Amino acid sequence: LLLFPHFKEDEQFRRLISYNTTAVHIPTDIYEGSTIVLNELNWTDALEAVFRKNKEEDPTLLWQVFGSATGLARYFPASPWMDSRKTPNKIDLYDVRHRLSPRPLSLQVSGSVSGLTLKLIHTSVNEMLETLSDDDYVNVVYFNDKAVKAACFQNLVQANVRNKRFLKDAVRNISAKGITNYKGGFELAFEQLSSLNVTQGRALCNKIIMLFTDGGEERAQEIFQKYNADKKVRIFTFSVGQHNYDKGPIQWMACTNKGYYYEIPSIGAIRINTQEYLDVLGRPMVKANNKAKQVQWTNVYQDALELGLVITGTLPVFNKTNTKRPQNQLILGVMAIDVSLDDIKRLTPRFTFGPNGYYFAIDPNGYVLLHPNLCPKVHMLHNLVKQSPNIPNPKFQEPVTLDFLDAELEDEIKVEIRTNMINGETGHRTVHTLVKSQDERYIDRSERSYTYAPVKGTDYSLALVLPVYSLHYIHTTIGDTITQAKCNLFFSSHREYCKDLKPSKNNTEFLMDFNEYIDRKTPNNPLCENGVLARFVATDGGITRIYPKSAGLDWTEDPETYESSFYKRSLDNDIYIFTPTPYQEDTNSKSIVSVCLSVFVGVKLDISTWMTNFINATLKMNHVDCVILDDGGFLVMANRDEYIGQIGQFFGMIDPILMVNLVNMSLFTLNKTYDYQSVCDPKRESKGSAAGLRSVYVPTIADILNVGWLASAAESCITEQTQYFYDNEEKSFRGTLDCENCSRMFHAEKLWKTNLVFVIADAKLTCMSCDHKPLIQAEQPSEGPDPCEMAEKPRFRKGPDACFDNNERVGHVIILSSSVFKNGNRQI
Repeated sequence: LLLFPHFKEDEQFRRLISYNTTAVHIPTDIYEGSTIVLNELNWTDALEAVFRKNKEEDPTLLWQVFGSATGLARYFPASPWMDSRKTPNKIDLYDVRHRLSPRPLSLQVSGSVSGLTLKLIHTSVNEMLETLSDDDYVNVVYFNDKAVKAACFQNLVQANVRNKRFLKDAVRNISAKGITNYKGGFELAFEQLSSLNVTQGRALCNKIIMLFTDGGEERAQEIFQKYNADKKVRIFTFSVGQHNYDKGPIQWMACTNKGYYYEIPSIGAIRINTQEYLDVLGRPMVKANNKAKQVQWTNVYQDALELGLVITGTLPVFNKTNTKRPQNQLILGVMAIDVSLDDIKRLTPRFTFGPNGYYFAIDPNGYVLLHPNLCPKVHMLHNLVKQSPNIPNPKFQEPVTLDFLDAELEDEIKVEIRTNMINGETGHRTVHTLVKSQDERYIDRSERSYTYAPVKGTDYSLALVLPVYSLHYIHTTIGDTITQAKCNLFFSSHREYCKDLKPSKNNTEFLMDFNEYIDRKTPNNPLCENGVLARFVATDGGITRIYPKSAGLDWTEDPETYESSFYKRSLDNDIYIFTPTPYQEDTNSKSIVSVCLSVFVGVKLDISTWMTNFINATLKMNHVDCVILDDGGFLVMANRDEYIGQIGQFFGMIDPILMVNLVNMSLFTLNKTYDYQSVCDPKRESKGSAAGLRSVYVPTIADILNVGWLASAAESCITEQTQYFYDNEEKSFRGTLDCENCSRMFHAEKLWKTNLVFVIADAKLTCMSCDHKPLIQAEQPSEGPDPCEMAEKPRFRKGPDACFDNNERVGHVIILSSSVFKNGNRQI
């Protein structure tokens, strides 16, 4: 009798849930009727009672999971793995072993092979790379008649997402030629391991070489005797493809060097056989028993069951059956619980810190969690999924790893803070630093206070960041009468709000006077000029008051002031902040300029009216361009009618050569940063145009063998951001920009107590030979920083303190294949 669970929508999980049973997920490439899977389904069924009891004792628990070493995942509460209401027909590529594997690894591939076997090797190496975590070090080398590094990495590099992707691209470009020279390949692999130049703080752990080949007659005995006489380096060998070559030599290599021999005859055997080496590496952990049972926390990643960003705490499960066959004492899998970052945020007093105050934590690799800038752009992916519902979510395939120095604008003091936090130190630093705005269009210079300390019982470190004006706050209780709320710190005393509004040391009295004042000084008041669409008052309490009411009905700003860019910027500046509506091509939206007159007060201006007044004041002359730009280089006002549709556009797109000269004269300084959390459209290579533009691309067997083909429909990528800002106190700038047969004079003047600059120049139309390609400020896809240069100067990180291996001081892994090999460092 089959009983199907009754699912109900659950507020905590935001999906269909049943608390009456557990559910099981099995990867698509695992035969669900195999004896191993059926046995695991049987003995893991007892976990249901344990999971249910845990939930009763702690109702806040989210997913409870047992992840098997074979790929089976049993989780509680039960829920349909695919929610057809949200993602119909989505391809399921999820494998719990990529999330919960307690060990790291590195790979090698061969290059003297060709055809289908070479494709199998490429795919096998890619799959092996996915078993590596950020605690590993890796490199790839291929060899035929000579050994060559596949990429530009001269040493082992951290197996992070970007380095692994770079190595995959390098492996994909390997072609078959020459003959197999095992001696040269292994010699280079051992040299890489012996010259490890990794960052300090590492626990030297398993050293492995993995060889992928189609066979060979050479054993390279003299190389092993020279470099591995003490057997501290394990050798794992893989015979790839279907052939009649002698497998004896590569079997001997593995067995003689404490490794294992595997066969990969077809694509269906790749994932299974590239994971089984973990059983061999895991046995020392089983022998260590309780010493190895330490909770490990994963990187931040997008939960496969749609809880958003989560971290997972894992604990290994050992088979300690007392038998005469020690090879049966293996790691069975891991127990895991998910912790939602949103749940952690709800437990923290965010609104006590002020709009520009925040907290974050980092792990031993320097990756952040809970940082306000940790926000992977999954919304871009959702749009792609709507267009192509069969697209697998790349965020399920990769962790969300954002380094602290990439989450913020890097400087020397922040490098020091990051190092101290990774080392578990307690400290406090006040920093004058650059701060990127909420909308990532502007940069301000401000003062921030960093206070940090380790989190007891974990390897995380927590920091609180506050601007100097948020170091104190009003503390009251719900029962206090508001008229009694007084504070020695007068938060608005350093600002001039209105000349006819008297300040008061009583904050409540001042706010009441201000409310009465804004009701009197309405846009209909004779003191107000035409062109003011609305006045508003924004507060830290999240309340925004808008006049008139009709303007409030069309209000498009974020009502949460803690998420408002103009509001947060005004706190860091003692000037009037003008902010044009961001330019959007092919839209008929009305151009509006918001002016934040102080921390709390602002107006919205009708740009058409103000442009008319500006043109009348500057005279409409064909030979002169008059423009007003904000501190980010965005157009606020101009004396030309054709510019009214470009208000909010970056000036480098309107008059590139003039903007370049303003940068060269240091009126503007540019800052380039990279966003590692983007999702981009795939770059499809043309498969030939014989059938014309309307032809349909049908993947070949070679494409299907390449795992990247399936996931390329929506892929994580790097985008480049450029912000322009004032970096000096100079007020006036003038110069001449010379072109081929003409020149243009210009003069720029910063406007007092504003973030604006007035620029007058000879008209662009008078010197068309000065035409210059557009200066792009908008975010755009990028290759990112050179990974080869970054590998030469790796950032500080701290690995696990414990290592489990038959040899206490063994610490790295290398994997070879007949013509391509890859070496790496894996912590267990």
